[in-house]
Amino acid sequence: MRCHVWNDSAYGLIKWHQDKRFGRETQIRFNNPDFVQYAESFGARGYRVESAAQLLPVLDEALHGGTVAVIDCPVDYAQNMPLTERLAALQCPV
Repeated sequence: MRCHVWNDSAYGLIKWHQDKRFGRETQIRFNNPDFVQYAESFGARGYRVESAAQLLPVLDEALHGGTVAVIDCPVDYAQNMPLTERLAALQCPV
């Protein structure tokens, strides 16, 4: 069994919707536990991805580790609004 934690220390999707609708965010930030230590406290293997280059090697190690693994992967939702605007501007050629 593998578990991936998409860690943004906030309610990122809610922030995105708040920014989109109201132009600001409120009450969405918090601190997470150390998911690596948390996993290890239950006897699982814990991994933390610090960069995009680490993702595939960490996934490979977790998948072939022969035990339960938790991967803490930081995410940044900051590009959601620019991406949404770019996608909205696209037109179907058909």
